[in-house]
Amino acid sequence: MKYALIQEYQGQYPIRLMCRVLNVSASGYYRWRKRDVSPQAQRRKFMEEQVMDTFATYKARYGAPRITKELNALGVSCSVNYVAKILNQRGIRARNGKAFKYSPNTEAMTGVADNLLRRRFGATEPNQKWTTDITYIWVKDQWLYLATVMDLYSRSIVGWSLDTSMTEQLIMDALKMAFKRRDIEPGLIIHSDRGVQYRSNKYQGLMEKHGCKPSMSRKGNCWDNAPMESFFSRLKVELIYAEQYGSVGEAKSGIFEYIEVFYNRIRRHSALSYISPAEFERKCA
Repeated sequence: MKYALIQEYQGQYPIRLMCRVLNVSASGYYRWRKRDVSPQAQRRKFMEEQVMDTFATYKARYGAPRITKELNALGVSCSVNYVAKILNQRGIRARNGKAFKYSPNTEAMTGVADNLLRRRFGATEPNQKWTTDITYIWVKDQWLYLATVMDLYSRSIVGWSLDTSMTEQLIMDALKMAFKRRDIEPGLIIHSDRGVQYRSNKYQGLMEKHGCKPSMSRKGNCWDNAPMESFFSRLKVELIYAEQYGSVGEAKSGIFEYIEVFYNRIRRHSALSYISPAEFERKCA
């Protein structure tokens, strides 16, 4: 401990003076400096480098649980508590906020004919149940509107559209992207809220053309579309609030990177045993 204290203040005070004050020999201190670094200290240094590199790689979006999963997947053995301790000692934390959480104890919907989903958010195969919604994003001095379509099987965003106006065209463009990307069969359930855009004849006609079944939440009940609400919550916490975009162009570029590169292909999803939607679909194919 005394030698470590001397090393900490080296450059501020003469070494021999500190040795005399702490009643240790200068020769003993120099021998201590030349000693081999202990395996424990080497591992600590290695782990700090790995944790900080992973934290930076994912742009401060991962906290201790996901960093631990990422390192373990790379063959670096560590625990959540060990990673959390390193982050705490460095005084850093992920771009994180209180996530939207679905409570299974909330009164379930029964007997409502137009809600086919009924909060049964699981799916046994792709393109069985989709959910869709619109969120508002404030950029500088105007609103952007993001419509997304999620496959509940893998929680992958299969279609999305971004515009400066919230129209039926916005949600149709998102749905058309999903139809182009996926091989669907008649009977696919597509769940949404009761917004005027989703009740429009053109949107309903587009679903009918592809043999899809519409499903809608109860009025003003966000719990009926919890997975999509959760996605929007993470998007805003991990991207929008952190970046504070100064232009629509920057926002569009950032949202593209978040959805297509990070969320769908890289981000570890807690509902998928901490693997990405793309990896989940590959493993379950």
